[in-house]
Amino acid sequence: MQQLEALTREARALASGEAVLTRYESEVSRQLQICNACRYCEGFCAVFPAMTRRLEFGKADIHYLANLCHNCGACLHACQYAPPHEFAVNVPQAMARVRGQSYADYAWPPALGALYQRNGLTLSLALAAGLALFLLLAVALQGTLLHAPLAGNFYAIFPHNLLVSMFAPVFIFAALALGLGVRKFWREVSPGHVSGAAMAEAASDSLRLKYLGGGHGEGCNEADDAFTLWRRRFHHLTFYGFMLCFAATCVATLYHYLLKWPAPYSFNSVPVLLGSAGGIGLLIGPAGLLWLNLRRHPQHGDAAQQPMDRGFIALLFFTSLSGLALLLWRDSAAMAVLLALHLGVVMALFATLPYGKFAHGVFRCAALLKWAIEKRQPSRLKLGSD
Repeated sequence: MQQLEALTREARALASGEAVLTRYESEVSRQLQICNACRYCEGFCAVFPAMTRRLEFGKADIHYLANLCHNCGACLHACQYAPPHEFAVNVPQAMARVRGQSYADYAWPPALGALYQRNGLTLSLALAAGLALFLLLAVALQGTLLHAPLAGNFYAIFPHNLLVSMFAPVFIFAALALGLGVRKFWREVSPGHVSGAAMAEAASDSLRLKYLGGGHGEGCNEADDAFTLWRRRFHHLTFYGFMLCFAATCVATLYHYLLKWPAPYSFNSVPVLLGSAGGIGLLIGPAGLLWLNLRRHPQHGDAAQQPMDRGFIALLFFTSLSGLALLLWRDSAAMAVLLALHLGVVMALFATLPYGKFAHGVFRCAALLKWAIEKRQPSRLKLGSD
């Protein structure tokens, strides 16, 4: 019967010129039809009130709702139709599978979309190790890996212009790839008019990680039915740690080009203070997220995406660890080794950024903005009390 229904939907889509749903998208559509009839979870997160504004779910709707889902697990544990019920409703897992597919579908260039499936822990660490080894060999060919203390002068090892020529193209490509991918997503979900109030609400929901509160403020379900706020806390440490490190880089760039103050900077300077605080956040946050990821209930997500998740977490963690080690021992004879290791990990992080778990934050922010716009529009269904 399910195969017949799937063939019927596919024939209808082909006849109308609509995009044919994949197996995972069809499963999300099936589950949301059941959820639309039940509506018990309507107050849990933004997914369910957004769902109730639709009677049918096309590809763009499914991608939008999948990226709006924060995978907190609350609806699974509350659902009377969850496995082992014959309806087998598992919204977090179904949404996670579609999210992974949507990252590949919206990837730019499209030919590189398959990298989402290959960007695992082993590949991420191997890439970081390979780049670090290349830089170590480059340093060794110029002299010796161990040297007289250089008072933290990194540019004595790798000149400033060389570092810019290595990292600027990678960073620009990552930003361009993510930007073009989310632009394609944005156009397909047809958000409507963007108001200042909608932008403010979406920014607030994103920065506070509102929907990692499980709809009741007590947090996500992790290994069992118990609620915990640790997932939200570790996400906050990771995100704000990353942003502080990025801010440190921006301030150092202004120092170098605008004020003509080249590195190294003192321990009490703004770039070092920002980078140190961010580095600590990027140690604790990813370590905590990895701990939760290893303990997560198997029905909460897509097991096929775990290597990608853990690869991104590992790169963030080692970026911070190597950066803090470099800061602490920058006046030692091992600075060149530590610098090569740090630069290798950072370059691997940015090289995989457009095709790894970082994309979920970009697409989720876009989905939150779409919801903030949509909720301000009148419902087109006009059912009941609407």
